[in-house]
Amino acid sequence: MASAYPPQTGSTTRSGGNPAIVGAETDIPNGPGPEVMAASTLEGDDVVNRLGEDLGKIKEIMIDVPSGRVAYAVLSSGGFLGLGDKLFAIPWSALTLDVNRKCFVLDVDAERLKNAPGFDKDHWPSMADTTWANEVHAYYGQRAYWQPDRM
Repeated sequence: MASAYPPQTGSTTRSGGNPAIVGAETDIPNGPGPEVMAASTLEGDDVVNRLGEDLGKIKEIMIDVPSGRVAYAVLSSGGFLGLGDKLFAIPWSALTLDVNRKCFVLDVDAERLKNAPGFDKDHWPSMADTTWANEVHAYYGQRAYWQPDRM
């Protein structure tokens, strides 16, 4: 697992109120993180569900270059699900960084992930295809990252 979780100092503020980061109690961090981090420090991090079941590891972090936004984390099942090394594009908004446990939490049970749209390392989908992207976001119950926030 990557060691991208520097010690933190400060108060009881949960990472500036960011709901996608759990356990970061800080006003002024000692280093880069957990709110701004190098993507390479997150690759290889474990992904678990709310029950603590291993779902895999972060293989890649995909950036929407024109918008500058993180689009997906590519999850490698790594055999955890009995699927071989199947890959899944997980909408970034579906993941919560748990600083205390040094992992990401995906609110999906293992059986649902087994049935998720996936791919293998030699046949990646066109992640810029909006039809594909809408299906992936809908599967995980997430609003597509390029859609405006609802008021």
